[in-house]
Amino acid sequence: MKNKNIKYAKKLRNKCTETEKYLWSYLRGRQIEGFKFRRQQPIGKYIVDFVNFEKSIIIEVDGGQHLNNIKDELRDNWLKEQKYEILRFWDNEVFNNIEGVLNVIREKLLTPSPKPSPSEGRGE
Repeated sequence: MKNKNIKYAKKLRNKCTETEKYLWSYLRGRQIEGFKFRRQQPIGKYIVDFVNFEKSIIIEVDGGQHLNNIKDELRDNWLKEQKYEILRFWDNEVFNNIEGVLNVIREKLLTPSPKPSPSEGRGE
């Protein structure tokens, strides 16, 4: 399962959505307060859009197909059990209010964590 997820994650990195590309242009290279993000990262049996392991923050950008999606809810619950915080933004939020999106991300990154961060390989 692990190798399958890694191969699929690499495929997703090469075929990311326009919204993911746009947000990645702001996240890559430690542009937000020096925090490192990884994109299309396997965590357990799931692949998340973006993750910062240091602060245990996952960022998801979603289109309308994710509205009231039970699979997303189950996935989010499992990731929360692994001590990750999930920030979800709709595609139009990223394109129409990038400064607001970045401010939310920055605020979460700078908020002290009350719990220890999971290791990079946790849950796999």
